[in-house]
Amino acid sequence: MKKTALFFLLVLSQITFGQAKITETEKLAATCKVWGFLKYYHPKVANGDFNWDKQLLDVLPKIEKAETQKEFSLILENWIDDLGPIKEIAPISTPKEVEFFDKNFDLSWFNNKLFSKKLSKKLKFIEDNRFQGEQFYIEGAEHVGNVNLKNESYKNPDFTNKNSKLRMIFMYWNLVEYFFPDKYQMDQKWDTTLEKIIPLVVKAENHDDFYLAMQKLVSRLDDSHTEFFIYPSSTEPKSKRFFPADGKIIDEKLVVTEILGDSLAQADDIKVGEVITKINDKTIKELILENRDLICASNEPKYLDKLVKRILFSYSDTVKVEFFKDGKYITKTMTWFDYHDSHRNEFKKGAQKKKEKFKLLDHNIGYVDMGVIKVRHIPDMIETLKSTKAIIFDMRNYPNGTFKEISKFLNAHEKVFAVYTRPVLSYPGRFIWSGDSKGGVDNENNYKGKVIVLLDEKSVSQSEWTAMCFQTAGNTTIIGSQTAGADGNVSEFDFEGFHTLFSGIGVFYPDRRETQRIGIVPDIEVKPTIKGIQEGKDEVLDRALKFIETGA
Repeated sequence: MKKTALFFLLVLSQITFGQAKITETEKLAATCKVWGFLKYYHPKVANGDFNWDKQLLDVLPKIEKAETQKEFSLILENWIDDLGPIKEIAPISTPKEVEFFDKNFDLSWFNNKLFSKKLSKKLKFIEDNRFQGEQFYIEGAEHVGNVNLKNESYKNPDFTNKNSKLRMIFMYWNLVEYFFPDKYQMDQKWDTTLEKIIPLVVKAENHDDFYLAMQKLVSRLDDSHTEFFIYPSSTEPKSKRFFPADGKIIDEKLVVTEILGDSLAQADDIKVGEVITKINDKTIKELILENRDLICASNEPKYLDKLVKRILFSYSDTVKVEFFKDGKYITKTMTWFDYHDSHRNEFKKGAQKKKEKFKLLDHNIGYVDMGVIKVRHIPDMIETLKSTKAIIFDMRNYPNGTFKEISKFLNAHEKVFAVYTRPVLSYPGRFIWSGDSKGGVDNENNYKGKVIVLLDEKSVSQSEWTAMCFQTAGNTTIIGSQTAGADGNVSEFDFEGFHTLFSGIGVFYPDRRETQRIGIVPDIEVKPTIKGIQEGKDEVLDRALKFIETGA
């Protein structure tokens, strides 16, 4: 009886499979996965024997006509067969010293309910006998391990052609699927993101609509390294107008923290400590909510930091800004000026020139501005601060590659401070534990005082990595707040219509604790307050000075 029941279940499942309807999104999402898999795995496709973009554009009209799972699956089976026979080379051996990191790796979709058993077997056979030569579409950065594109089409899609738009989305989705080291840490599964973005792409009718959809796709990486720069369409050039100051979001208010253009700020009486409550009649809370799908960040502090930059520029000449000042709300219609990023950077560079690279504070405490000091300044810094009871390394900025020389001064011995995962181009989607970084040297005259590192959400990548290095000194205390949570180098991709990037390798502590999204966890958490900013205080630095004096 059991065998008879099982037989009928198998027959019923096959009948059901053949008759089951399939939606457009289901078809397109599955096609995206198959196309990307063949691109990097099939020996002839990964070798560049086919125009793979054209192959996709040729098969999509057939996919569109398929109404059932059986029809859909047969199209994919025939497509694979038309690529030609695959030489059987399995099993492919793995060197004993190789240790895989497989939190990203999942080809279980081979057994998709949409696929026939025959199609699933074909895909598995291709995995087992995958391409082992030099990839045609992707390459690893020498000595680093992140990826670069090659032989891709960098042109804008035809925004009036659904399949042309889908090709671009499929390319990017698979790039992330196989080569983004932190895919497993996304809040939303990457498969789900694909299913949600496809309808938006299909509906997009022009440059702006398409790249808005793509920006929403990119934002789901949850990676603070990731940016998405859209090049304006040639028919609609746009120039940005900027608020003349920088700020920080605290308690759903935007407080001015730095004046970027003195004369422009003076014209509207903008000072450090001013509290902004609305921009163009939208509260800061509303702006926080409505930009969630447009900004990519590893965590909330970095999201708010990136959001400030987004809401402090406009494409309009005038902007309504509501301030809360002296217990009342004041609305100003401001003129924001068209000055470029290079102009803005001139203000910052000018401010940096006034900053001291290092100095001696009261009570025999040293201070080093890691955003200003360079390798050539380190010998003088050491000579000046070597006899202090503590040194504060302010890393609420981006360092200048000084970790090595400073760690030789701080450490008594050489120590590993970071280990990495890197993509395997011969087995796309898999990563391996590969390499480490060390700081310090054997130095009996190393610094014996307290080492304090100041961090916040502006501490990203090299800042976080350098902090990890300094932590090996053994007498290091991290003070501040959650960092950006995006360590390591980046993979960059430049297209005709957009430029984007993402974290290229996985970065971990030597015990393999994660840093991505988490950042460097402070030993003592301190966050600036609106009151402190208005009073001209640096509350994080003040807390460090207190810790040095009291030990608590």
